[in-house]
Amino acid sequence: METETTADRLLVIVEDDPKFSQTLARSFERRGYEALRAASLEELQDLLKTRSPAFAVVDLKLANGSSGLACVQALHAHDPETNIVVLTGFASIATAVEAIKLGARHYLAKPSNTDDIEAAFARAEGDVAAPLTERATSIKTLEWERIHETLIETGFNISETARRLGMHRRTLARKLEKQQIK
Repeated sequence: METETTADRLLVIVEDDPKFSQTLARSFERRGYEALRAASLEELQDLLKTRSPAFAVVDLKLANGSSGLACVQALHAHDPETNIVVLTGFASIATAVEAIKLGARHYLAKPSNTDDIEAAFARAEGDVAAPLTERATSIKTLEWERIHETLIETGFNISETARRLGMHRRTLARKLEKQQIK
């Protein structure tokens, strides 16, 4: 059974890269957290049967093309008070919006370190003073956001994404190689 102080600092890291997950866990443990790790939605669900983390760090893209958004949804359903931060190698407006809708409190682009993540945990509220940019979104950014949105809709199925976007599978594969999704 968890003590209240243990539960207050219980963190789950949902990340399929074992080296990154281990490094992140060690870093948080040095800061007084109890860090648990899961590499998939299934592992997370098993963990949630016995533990209730106060904090979570979730990678957006997990092994076998699965989405970390399902993990965000599971964590939020388990305990809406869980402070969830989503990490991704490619940030897009579409996935940021979906992550927040599903219960994440923050969305950080990789590379992010423990300081960045802990700072995100500390910011419980939005910032109305956040600067608005005057720069218009580029065509390349819009294209990439549409590709990423369609990838999510298809469960990261490259062939189906290419079909829905009306492009050749190899063309899509080349575009994906240029912009790695993690």
